[in-house]
Amino acid sequence: MKETKQFQTESKELLSLMINSIYSNGEVFLRELLSNASDAIDKYRFESAKDGNKYPSSIGEINISFNKKDRTITIDDNGIGMNKDDLERNLGTIARSGSKEFLEQIKKSKNKNDINIIGRFGVGFYSAFIVAEKVTVESKRYDEPACLFESDGLESYTIDDASLDKEHGTTITIYLKKSTKEIDYDEYLSQWKIETLVKKYSDYIAYPIKMEVTSSKPELDEEGKPIEGKYIDTKEVKTLNSMTPLWKKKAKDITEDEYNEFYKQKTYDSENPLAHINIAVEGMLTYNALVFIPGHAPYNLYSENYEKGLDLYAKGVFVKEKCKELIPDYLKFVKGVVDSEDFSLNISREMLQSSPVLNKIADNIEKKIIDKLKSLKDKENENYLKFWKEFGDHIKYGIYSTYGGKKDLLQDLLLFHSLKEDKYISLKEYVDKKDKDQKAIYYASGKNLDAVKSLPQLEKYKKKGQDVLLLDHDIDEFCLLMLQQYDKCELKNISSDITEESEEDKKELETKTGEARRLLDNIKESLNGKVEDVVLSSKLVDAPCCISTKNGMSLSMESTLSSQPGSNGDGPKAEKVLEINPDHELYKALLQIQDQDDEIKKYGSVLYDEALMLEGYEVEDKQGFVRKLNELLLKSLAK
Repeated sequence: MKETKQFQTESKELLSLMINSIYSNGEVFLRELLSNASDAIDKYRFESAKDGNKYPSSIGEINISFNKKDRTITIDDNGIGMNKDDLERNLGTIARSGSKEFLEQIKKSKNKNDINIIGRFGVGFYSAFIVAEKVTVESKRYDEPACLFESDGLESYTIDDASLDKEHGTTITIYLKKSTKEIDYDEYLSQWKIETLVKKYSDYIAYPIKMEVTSSKPELDEEGKPIEGKYIDTKEVKTLNSMTPLWKKKAKDITEDEYNEFYKQKTYDSENPLAHINIAVEGMLTYNALVFIPGHAPYNLYSENYEKGLDLYAKGVFVKEKCKELIPDYLKFVKGVVDSEDFSLNISREMLQSSPVLNKIADNIEKKIIDKLKSLKDKENENYLKFWKEFGDHIKYGIYSTYGGKKDLLQDLLLFHSLKEDKYISLKEYVDKKDKDQKAIYYASGKNLDAVKSLPQLEKYKKKGQDVLLLDHDIDEFCLLMLQQYDKCELKNISSDITEESEEDKKELETKTGEARRLLDNIKESLNGKVEDVVLSSKLVDAPCCISTKNGMSLSMESTLSSQPGSNGDGPKAEKVLEINPDHELYKALLQIQDQDDEIKKYGSVLYDEALMLEGYEVEDKQGFVRKLNELLLKSLAK
């Protein structure tokens, strides 16, 4: 019985975007439909491997045909097929699990022609409407009735009973739009065009893509010689693709264009990958893998809906999409496929999670990826910088999340801004260029790079010509805390209260501290517990004061932890120390009036707020700060 149904509002809007905005390249419709056909055969083979009685074994095949008179293109497969419920669920409701999110992402996208997110929501079938005025889908599951889906992609669709002359599979017929001055839809009714598109986009598909082709051959005379100017058209069924999955080919036989096209096909990214890793392992462990490092972060990489993992095949048969067990969290942006001889087709999710074979493959792939990144860093610095700006925080997370367990593996990939060189440098570069008598690697952290560069504590290092790593990401300091040291050099935050002075300098500072005891105590008292101590500093050159912290918790770390969801500002607090420059004129002036307790308290409060501002943080009581500052200014002017 024929049923007419309306597309949902979201589906209508999404269809309009799909047809008019998202796909800028009309020829991708064939790629999408052939990919769907291949997936359908994968699914049938998987079910057949599990239950041969319910799904009898068959040889997967895809056929393409075209009719110039009717202006149609037909794609036929013998895959899993669909019943009425499947047609309505898969085709009648576009991206049923994510259409709202899909629409939001498209509307936010700066490039409306960006097709990066098509595959996330299962809407590739609807690319057919870029070239079609109508699409019909005849489909049949094994041992179930055949059904017909028909739609013009505008308002509604119909689902009806059908008569399909095969045991299982799907036949899609595209009725092409009429050509215009701008777009020649008739080009897709060309044998040459279809052959070219299959070779370009779908050559790696593991099943034969067949089409009846016409070729002209010279007519021969009685002696078997070609007759000049006379030709005979012959027809034959030709397999258009090589059928060898790209990951099964030898690396030397694969071109960059093939790698790039495969990546785009699998990920729906419009840009080429930054790098690819071709892995072939034989022996105790046997598998092939093709892994890609994207050139940019996927749009939803940081959303809760993002799924990491590599597609898993067993002996060339699809087993699981996005097998998360194959990739550690810190490399979740990596894409690709793994095909192993060591798995059975009916391996369950639970077996995957506990599989020692899978764990070994995952460990091996992780090391191959890191080796590739190290090679990029050493040989293709510009590409590595591009990678670092997109995914550097993930490498830091790999060290932090394992409590330093992966520091030996990852530490040489780290890059940080350099104070001296005003560019990214590695820890090795820092160590190689530091003075021989310098025992530590110094770093400073803040909300952003400008804030870090403004820290008064840097003055001393600039004066000495010592480099400081400038940390401007939330994860940076937590990562370095897990490292603790690099190449026997301790990692030190220049804002910690620990100082490095000669014995002579220490004695001089102790003498000055004794002279200023009352001044320092009064300032500490005036700050009402905001600081653990007030001391004279050996860190400063031109600035009058700064804030340092005790016990390894910096202001930057405090800020990061307090901003975490659910913290309500009740997270760990940094133990602040107000440090005052004993060589600054302001300190010398304060020393002259240290007996005037009330005035000293006002000055102490202003100094503390000034130190916070120099660190890049907001003053808690802005009105109080301004009031005290004005009072002190008025008193100074009155003199």
